[in-house]
Amino acid sequence: MAKNLVIVESPAKAKTIEKFLGKDYQVESSYGHIADLPSKEMGVDVEKGFKPKYEVSADKRTLVKKLRDLSKKAETVWLASDEDREGEAIAWHLAEELKLDKNKTKRIVFHEITKSAIQKAIENPRDINYHLVNAQQARRVLDRLVGYELSPVLWKKVKGGLSAGRVQSVSVRLIVERERDIQNFNAEASYNITAEFANEQGKTFKAKLPKSFATKQEAQDFLNKNIGSIYKVSNLETKPGKKSPAAPFTTSTLQQEAARKLYLPVGVTMMLAQRLYEAGLITYMRTDSVNLSNEAMSAAEAEIIKSYGKEYSKPRNYATKSKGAQEAHEAIRPTDMTRHSVNIDRDQARLYDLIWKRTVASQMSDAQLERTNVKIEANNHNEVFAASGEVLKFEGFLKVYLEGSDDEDVEQEGMLPALRVEEKLVRNIITATERFSRPPARYTEASLVKKLEELGIGRPSTYAPTISTIISRNYVEKGTFEGQERNYHQLTLVGDKLTDQELTEQAGSNKGKLVPTDIGMIVNDFLVNHFDTILDYNFTAKVEQDFDEIASGNEDWTKMMEDFYGHFHPTVQDVEKNADRESGERILGTDPKTGKPVSVRLGKFGPMAQIGDAEDEEKQFASLLPEQNIGSVTLEEALELFMLPKTLGTYKGEAVEVNNGRFGPYVRFGKKFISLPKGEDPLDVTFERAAELIAEKEKADAPIGMYKNEPVQKGVGRFGPFIKWSGMFINVNKKYDFDNLTDADIKELIEDKLKKEREKVIHNWEDEGIRVEKARWGRSVILKGKTKIELTKDVDAAKLTLDEVKEMIAQKAPAKKTAAKKTTAKKTTTKKKTVKKK
Repeated sequence: MAKNLVIVESPAKAKTIEKFLGKDYQVESSYGHIADLPSKEMGVDVEKGFKPKYEVSADKRTLVKKLRDLSKKAETVWLASDEDREGEAIAWHLAEELKLDKNKTKRIVFHEITKSAIQKAIENPRDINYHLVNAQQARRVLDRLVGYELSPVLWKKVKGGLSAGRVQSVSVRLIVERERDIQNFNAEASYNITAEFANEQGKTFKAKLPKSFATKQEAQDFLNKNIGSIYKVSNLETKPGKKSPAAPFTTSTLQQEAARKLYLPVGVTMMLAQRLYEAGLITYMRTDSVNLSNEAMSAAEAEIIKSYGKEYSKPRNYATKSKGAQEAHEAIRPTDMTRHSVNIDRDQARLYDLIWKRTVASQMSDAQLERTNVKIEANNHNEVFAASGEVLKFEGFLKVYLEGSDDEDVEQEGMLPALRVEEKLVRNIITATERFSRPPARYTEASLVKKLEELGIGRPSTYAPTISTIISRNYVEKGTFEGQERNYHQLTLVGDKLTDQELTEQAGSNKGKLVPTDIGMIVNDFLVNHFDTILDYNFTAKVEQDFDEIASGNEDWTKMMEDFYGHFHPTVQDVEKNADRESGERILGTDPKTGKPVSVRLGKFGPMAQIGDAEDEEKQFASLLPEQNIGSVTLEEALELFMLPKTLGTYKGEAVEVNNGRFGPYVRFGKKFISLPKGEDPLDVTFERAAELIAEKEKADAPIGMYKNEPVQKGVGRFGPFIKWSGMFINVNKKYDFDNLTDADIKELIEDKLKKEREKVIHNWEDEGIRVEKARWGRSVILKGKTKIELTKDVDAAKLTLDEVKEMIAQKAPAKKTAAKKTTAKKTTTKKKTVKKK
């Protein structure tokens, strides 16, 4: 038995650390938190100083028992969870739940997993920092109070199954307000003038008129003035300039730059960075500091001089601008500056490459430029053209890296040919292009993170889960609209000939951007109207500052809770009692056929249009199309929905109709429902198009073979091509020719799948109707009837006994029974009310 037990958060981290410690150390993983607030109740006693009720979940008990047994045998227990507040809380929970002896327990932290960092940590242990623990407790408890008290209000006043959260609701508010700015924006047209000139040596370059013209006529008049004009260089100014490198990465800037350059979602970036950290390749990836240690700066300097030369090196210190940043931490950087790239998973390697380049560039010389500005005048009008360009004299940090930009309109300046003052120029072409003013840009994941950071809302560890939450809860979605065609004019003057062309462009695309859903907008409006404090940007930022004060030991966390809850709870009670239901209803106008009001609102199955008011017994309903929303749909668009379902004709003796339902528009043929491809309007679908879709569906569903007297079909789903047999879906990998599967291929695929299904079963207690199976991502699952319990990775499913499995099932059962009782009670109450009415 090893003398020392080291407990870290993840098995990957454990493997890396084990390489650096000798045989006297045993490294085990806690697999994250071992204790948390209960999932089925609030778990906070507001009457007793907001005391949290922590519990070890059923699937963690085996792990806790194992760690407790190991800790009793060890001479020293080293708690080596991450160095942030969450990591400190994990260390505290371990100390509490494992009942560790304080005299033989040591807390160690490190911001990189390298041999020197681990050894330095062991040489400098400390106690658990209870200020950090309390800051984490404060965040966890406050967010639990907000979620548990606000969500039931939403169920009663808006729609069942909704949820609210302190940071997530503020994030949705930002997105909703931006969307409303876009909806209310009126684009204005103007004409921009560009020209191509040639110098005396025949070298061409482009210039622009600094002003634009409001109307087509004004632009045309200006172009006509240029017929027969003589041009010359009236002014030429050349001056030196420089560009400086960006600071090393923080969590936020890494997420933004990985989105711009690698097109990675925020959550994926954090997952990849976590793996790089656990493999010992980069420093800790949750940080808001741009500091580099003296050792890191020296290592970067040595590598720059070795790889590029002394003139490229310029050591720099950076100051963090974000609110509440913790300067004691380091920026995200490689642990070994000499390692320019890593030969691992492609996306991890790309992210490492980005981090290495950004870190090294931050310690390099400025890029030296020569900027040239040219003014060009004509002999017969007063407007002056301007051209600019730059020449790179010394590339400096640009040899390694240039920061990306969120501005889609940024144009890189090019080089200009050699020019001199009074030099005559030849005008080749002038164009006046109609351009429309742009609304504010929708948020991307990266620009939302940037905005939250600017406002001081959330912290590095919260950005990715916040975005994931608001998308998974359907408050926000990633846009898929490619935009619509818009006509614009372009006037062109070549020689003395002026032409006018009408061209088209795509406008209004929201593809890949964060767009609020109807439910997101309605929930946001309800919360803003009734809980303006919780949704206030300054208040949310102030809460983060309070957490920082608690972490510094300057504020008592229970006092903060009292102040918050004293205002919050009465507001919840008042809204629950007095607020009206919210459906986002909009009255659009009157139906010309019936004279009844036409409205749109949120219904049980999503956004819908309605003809008739609430008391009307003959009111009609229609679901909105996926691309429509309550806030912008027009009366004409809503009335068109009531033309559905529309019968198109008969195909093979069965009626064919097109309609719109809960899951979008579809064609119905007999008992078959065929979804329309994205973007197709059901009102535009002809019988011929429907017949085409039906034929495609029949072809896709037609059996491609038989196995054991049951048909085999094939299709393509979200995970790629598959065959379907006996209710079983079997993925078809690339070794098979999917378009030409043989009977032998089909047999092999099915038998391989059946073999894997048999191998999945770990335990099968048939008499009890219980079995344990291998599941995805290295986990296992307990199955009994409709009860399904997913086990964490640390549970050794093979060693589970029937009694242990029964205990886990029993742990899950009470919640179901309670829910069932509530449902029964609700039905009984409803029944009694009905009887009373009669």
